[in-house]
Amino acid sequence: MRIIKAKDYDDMSRKAANIIAAQVQMKPNCVLGLATRSTPIGTYKELVAAYENGDLDFSEVTSVNLDEYKGITRDNDQSYYYFMNDNLFSHVNICKDRTHLPNGMEPDSEKACNEYNEVIHSVGGIDLQLLGLGHNGHIGFNEPADHFSLETNCVDLTESTINANKRFFASYDDVPKQAYTMGIKTIMNAKKVLVVVSGEDKAKIVKEAFFGPVTPQVPASILQLHSDVVVIADEAALSLVK
Repeated sequence: MRIIKAKDYDDMSRKAANIIAAQVQMKPNCVLGLATRSTPIGTYKELVAAYENGDLDFSEVTSVNLDEYKGITRDNDQSYYYFMNDNLFSHVNICKDRTHLPNGMEPDSEKACNEYNEVIHSVGGIDLQLLGLGHNGHIGFNEPADHFSLETNCVDLTESTINANKRFFASYDDVPKQAYTMGIKTIMNAKKVLVVVSGEDKAKIVKEAFFGPVTPQVPASILQLHSDVVVIADEAALSLVK
């Protein structure tokens, strides 16, 4: 595991975008595993700017997203389908037919998970997986548990995750309580993993996840066992690491 210290959020975003851009330039038909929520937004802005400057071409890229809320429509502005189009896909020349997310409107959890596993297998696996880090150590929506998940699964979101996400919704009751998420095994099968972390509120979990024991109670801790992980964290997020 390689840890790169960034000065602040903007610096973290630039450094992360540079790594993703290098992947796209080295392998134009690569498969990118993409993340949502607030931390990657700056990274996506940097990638859009690189595309607009003529430095990046997404025309052959395939993407698979980590997760999607269950029971939320794609046109809902809090769906991750909407998020990805709003923050990246609609601003670059990626082929929409090669952008994939779990189907949040499929009520049959087993069917939704099996279908998404088939999508990931069909694209040949993930070249680079982008991850954020939840306050409780979740990656994707893989919450603390007594075991590491395998492939795509339907999860009940923990209270801390629901509370972290409620700022995006009108009320607590509007926050989805379940999600479909790529499993830990799938994430670990990615050839390269890139983690972006920002803010003093993440300092405790950074120390636990990347410098503590490997345990399913801290899902991100398993990344210590991956052969090619880069963590880009700003000074605030690394403030408890000596």
